[in-house]
Amino acid sequence: MKKRTLNHYQYYKKKKIDNTPMIHRRYKILILLVMICYVVLTVRLYKVQILQNKHYMDVVIELSNNIVEGSTAPRGRIYDRNGVLLVDNVPVKMITYKKAKGVTTSREIEMAYKIAELISVDYADLKEETLKDFWILNHAKLANNKITEKEWQLLKERKLTNEDIAKRKLERVTKEELEQYKEIDLEAAYIYYLMNKGYSFAEKVIKKEKVTDEEYAIIAANKDDLEGFNTVLDWERYYPNGNTFRSILGNVSSSESGVPKELKDSYLALGYSLTDRIGISYLEYQYESILRGKKTKYKVSKDGNYEVIEEGVRGNDIVLTIDIKLQKEVERILEQELLSTKKNDKYTDYLDRGFVVIQNPNTGEILAMAGKQLVEKNGKYVVQDYSPGVINSIVTPGSSVKAASHMVGYVTGNLEIGEVRNDACIKLAATPLKCSHTAYGNINDLQALKYSSNTYQFHTAMKVGKGKYRYNYPLKIDTKAFDTYRNIFGQFGLGVKTEIDLPNEFEGYKGTKRDSGLLLDFAIGQYDNYTPIQLSQYITTVATNGKRMKPYLLKAVYEPTKEKLTSVIFKSSPTVLGNVDAPSLYFNRIKEGLEMVFASGGTGYGFIDSKYHPAGKTGTSQSFVDTTGDGNIDTETLSTVLVAYAPYEKPTVTFTIVTPNVGTGDIGFNQMSRINKRISQKVSKKYFEIYK
Repeated sequence: MKKRTLNHYQYYKKKKIDNTPMIHRRYKILILLVMICYVVLTVRLYKVQILQNKHYMDVVIELSNNIVEGSTAPRGRIYDRNGVLLVDNVPVKMITYKKAKGVTTSREIEMAYKIAELISVDYADLKEETLKDFWILNHAKLANNKITEKEWQLLKERKLTNEDIAKRKLERVTKEELEQYKEIDLEAAYIYYLMNKGYSFAEKVIKKEKVTDEEYAIIAANKDDLEGFNTVLDWERYYPNGNTFRSILGNVSSSESGVPKELKDSYLALGYSLTDRIGISYLEYQYESILRGKKTKYKVSKDGNYEVIEEGVRGNDIVLTIDIKLQKEVERILEQELLSTKKNDKYTDYLDRGFVVIQNPNTGEILAMAGKQLVEKNGKYVVQDYSPGVINSIVTPGSSVKAASHMVGYVTGNLEIGEVRNDACIKLAATPLKCSHTAYGNINDLQALKYSSNTYQFHTAMKVGKGKYRYNYPLKIDTKAFDTYRNIFGQFGLGVKTEIDLPNEFEGYKGTKRDSGLLLDFAIGQYDNYTPIQLSQYITTVATNGKRMKPYLLKAVYEPTKEKLTSVIFKSSPTVLGNVDAPSLYFNRIKEGLEMVFASGGTGYGFIDSKYHPAGKTGTSQSFVDTTGDGNIDTETLSTVLVAYAPYEKPTVTFTIVTPNVGTGDIGFNQMSRINKRISQKVSKKYFEIYK
């Protein structure tokens, strides 16, 4: 191996190879590549510096400028269905502060005193703890002396934390030390607190209410020397109709709070600033994207000059389905009847609220919706708005749902049109008698609705549950009957969300037990609970022969204008959420029975004047309340419901009146308050006066 390797090496060593031509070729290729690169670079430089000079100069200028937005733009207005203004904006003068980078605490305290000399502030909300913090900042050395050497040593040994030390300083500031502060100190302390409240570098509101022209002018004139303080012309929501429909209109966050912390991530993702004012409840929240204004945009150069590049615009205006004239009357009637009933009727110890919903059954439009609540203050009852309870308060519906119960019997083949049954009490083993309010003898399906027979529904429920009834014997049922009932009830809107255009709608309450007796209770509206808006959707579904219409409040959206609504952007249209799977024959039969409810002898006679040709169903239920506030339902009461539509031949309106706890459970039905009837009479009369 060594010999072969040596000979091989010696062979190449002895043979001289000339590589010069190959090297020359490589140099030429390299020079050519360099020249090509030089040409490309030259062309590129020419293009950038000569041909595209203006473009890149504009880019440089753009990068040297900042695009900033002004304060939150005013929101869109809200009108009722007839163009009556419900919500507007009014200008408000404000003094604000926005912390600049590098500003020290001592400088902020100095500025707080300076501002306190220029404006007056109400420091009534200044808390003692806040004042102590201010004292510590102003007397750092004295505050440190309040900590013992031993405590400082424990801090070094990490047996105490900085938070512990701060807490002890706070606790050891004496009242005598605070009492040395004069009014100017208290004002400065409160101003300093406002300067540092909320997000660190957000714009803070120092004074908003009762800003005088003099204060506004002096801050505006000296803002360059006031290091972050400024004057702003903000806006506030104004309600021409006072508190009417106020809670459903919703609220907007304040200039101080901006976007609530719990919502900041979602709103930042949508392009909001933390200081933006947003809708935080009901319609203001629901239609935030429509009502939100567009802020003015400025281009600010490095030298401090700025120009408007996009003017701010008020948010779009919305028109509601509500008739504010009718709404006012409904709220007035509710309030008067609650106060009068509480004062004059017996057994109304637990009466505390009432609800009214008026709808157009053919479109789903809500013409009026109101809730009122009685609250005891200083030994007297006052009425507060409780309209949100229409969508998130539940009630035991009682017999008002028997039209749906009839439909369960018809579609399952367990009830025949014209079927006659004996209205005798039902007795199951180990349970009390289950009866109608009055024994009616032999009655048919129409009379069962007219007189509100419970026993008639019990027999239907037992058939649906495939149970065999024997007096005073146990009743066994197929528990799938609960699903059958709930499925058909859901087609009417009972036990399912109505999809009304408001946040926080409740689905109602569904019982979890499936005992045989509870199925009988379900059939007469004594088990599952529903919201007033669900009951309203239920009666509109009956009125329209099975079309479950979506209830809604937004009628249209318009572009913002200074005067009248002119340019429409969007108009709502009726939405059918579903249909009851039943032939019109059954609806015609049910509606015939509901018309009889308002005839002489019917349970609804006198609730609505017969000249309006009403149809519908009353309901009285055994309900329960928590009287001790411990979360446990402990007292039985009686609640009343009316669901109705008119005119019978061609319905144009539905009424839903709910009055819970109108009597105590130990009295008879004849002794309970008739507040539901009085409200129904007055509300329906007022509606037909307006819509002749």
